[in-house]
Amino acid sequence: MNYSKRYISLLFALLVILLIILFIADLLVGSVHIALKDIPGFIFGDGNSGNDVIFLRFRLPKAITAILTGAAMATSGLLMQTLFRNPLAGPDVLGVSSGAGLGVAVMLLAFAPLSTPFVSALTSGWGLILFACLGAGGVMIIIMFISSRVHDIMTVLIIGVLIASAVSSVVSVMQYFSNETMLKTYVIWTMGNLGNLSPSQIRALTLASFTGLILAVSQVKPLNAILMGETFARSVGVNIKGSRIVLFTSASILAGSVTAFCGPIAFVGVAVPHMARLIVGGSDHKVMLPASIITGSIIMLCSDIISNLPGSGSVLPINTVTSLIGIPVIIWIIAGKKGIKRSF
Repeated sequence: MNYSKRYISLLFALLVILLIILFIADLLVGSVHIALKDIPGFIFGDGNSGNDVIFLRFRLPKAITAILTGAAMATSGLLMQTLFRNPLAGPDVLGVSSGAGLGVAVMLLAFAPLSTPFVSALTSGWGLILFACLGAGGVMIIIMFISSRVHDIMTVLIIGVLIASAVSSVVSVMQYFSNETMLKTYVIWTMGNLGNLSPSQIRALTLASFTGLILAVSQVKPLNAILMGETFARSVGVNIKGSRIVLFTSASILAGSVTAFCGPIAFVGVAVPHMARLIVGGSDHKVMLPASIITGSIIMLCSDIISNLPGSGSVLPINTVTSLIGIPVIIWIIAGKKGIKRSF
């Protein structure tokens, strides 16, 4: 189903409005009441209550992180689904998030206990992103190598699960030999959290996310061609090898940077592209890419609002909420996979 340009423009306008509403709602929801009329005072520095600290140091950074995380994971999932021509591909399903987690585990469990100034600098920012991206990229290369020889969708998914299990086994060995402090830090990280980022980490995540998104946007035409098959892509002049390298880099940066700072975010990467595809009624990446970015941000803001359990002082791990949202979508994908496969 292909909607008209006017209808698509209206859809995007509605999505942006919903995104703004949820962003404001995420700023207001929490154990401490903050009124909408107080926000301009907090932002421009003339607030007259202690709530400005809560707003500026916790809620605003957390809402920004939710937007970046949703956009990055959704885009990474869209790129993987197109590259592998697999409707169930995603950072967590294919083990890419596990690979990024292995990179983080190496930093937190192996290097961090050394406590040198150089290691401390690495574990607080770009080093964490670098190792997470290397882990994510390594798993992506393995999966791509296997998928080029095994064309059955379910077999590739099973192999992805096996790779994720193997990576988890390596991490378990590292956990066994790590000290109690680092082990606790890593376990908390695995639960997923949007609210523990420092200003420098948010800047690093922002720069990494925008780099990955720009790389993805630059490959819109090759993505549309690849969706039609490699033979067609070559016939229209697409450099398959070069495009794959750029797309691999983009997906690895997006999944790796989010995983490094926010922990493994489950099911957003695989579920959101299908939500966006349903909304816009097509598979053109000129439309799908921005739709996935906005929809991913909306889903993460919704998840963050739900995780705060409005009306209570408790906060759920973000992964529990994204799983409850994403799993029904994946079941729907599997139940109707014959119809969905026609889009790939």
